[in-house]
Amino acid sequence: MLTKTSEYALHALVYLAQNQHEWPVPVHEIAKKTGIPPRYLSKVLRDLTRVGILNSTRGKLGGFEPARPLDEISLLETVSLFEPLEQKRCPFGKPECSDENPCQLHEQWSSLLQERKQLLIASSLKTLVDGAENGKAGQ
Repeated sequence: MLTKTSEYALHALVYLAQNQHEWPVPVHEIAKKTGIPPRYLSKVLRDLTRVGILNSTRGKLGGFEPARPLDEISLLETVSLFEPLEQKRCPFGKPECSDENPCQLHEQWSSLLQERKQLLIASSLKTLVDGAENGKAGQ
């Protein structure tokens, strides 16, 4: 349910978080280790830097690192940068889908979207890293 850009952002952030001893990490290393196309990754990392999720350092020894402690970087903050979290479109393409004029799955779809948003609010980059280290994420 996430866009490819959001997935790439999360993969890059997890890689950075798991490699704290190497900060700052160059974009080409992140791309190689995560399998993300380097040019695309550069744009994603630039966006994450622009909003204060990452810091970047230029030069030969430059690269990227989280701008704040891992538990202060929410998944909601990251994902909402790349995709709208408030679903405006009906999954069936119904132009007048609303609480007053619902489609066949309106209530369930709205509930699912709200659950997704709550999961992103409650989860941080640290949550992802801890899960990956315990074999529960990033597989």
